[in-house]
Amino acid sequence: MKFAGVLSAAVLLFASQALAQTAESNTQAAAPLKPPAGAAKPAAAPAPAQPASPYKPVTPPPVAPLTIPQPYNPMAKVEQAALNTAIPGKDGVKRMIIMRGLDKITGRPSNILAPVGVPVKYATLTITARYCYSTPITEPPETTAFVQIEDHRPDQDARQVFSGWMLASSPSLNGLQHPLYDVWVISCATNQPGQILPAIASTSTVKATSPDATAKEAMPELPEGAGQ
Repeated sequence: MKFAGVLSAAVLLFASQALAQTAESNTQAAAPLKPPAGAAKPAAAPAPAQPASPYKPVTPPPVAPLTIPQPYNPMAKVEQAALNTAIPGKDGVKRMIIMRGLDKITGRPSNILAPVGVPVKYATLTITARYCYSTPITEPPETTAFVQIEDHRPDQDARQVFSGWMLASSPSLNGLQHPLYDVWVISCATNQPGQILPAIASTSTVKATSPDATAKEAMPELPEGAGQ
């Protein structure tokens, strides 16, 4: 009986040790393996490559600002200097009348820049501009100007020969009556922003060309008495 009890106790002890070893081996198998000290870390797996897109973004070129070319005006600096001498009006705007003068004896034209409030000389005439206005480009072109003109001949006393309004579209409507000179209005210039000084036509001498002597056109027949 004692032997049987000892044998059963030994079997129970052996069974308990076997169960304890099995549980320890399972715990070690479940725990993650730690790399030994000083060992290099394994390299991370590269990310999968993305397929290249067949479309590439296109950057549009920069758009240059729109510039409106201005007409060439060789007299622009002279006009601007004359305009700066004008006396400002009540609205603070400086104005200048651009006029054309004609010597009736020689037939030579001249450009006249008459800043408002500043007397200017043309031959024996003294021109004083008082006011001028030009319509916008969206309206029919017209320039009106109030001008006073005095004549200072050496053999006569100074006298006023014109004082009134002149119209650029109708110079003969209310023009200067003078035996030697003719003066009429061309345009009005101001110092307002965006104002472009008008180009003044050249007054240089134009060489006349004679007709072709080889032309075969016959002279037109004039009516009787037309040559008198």
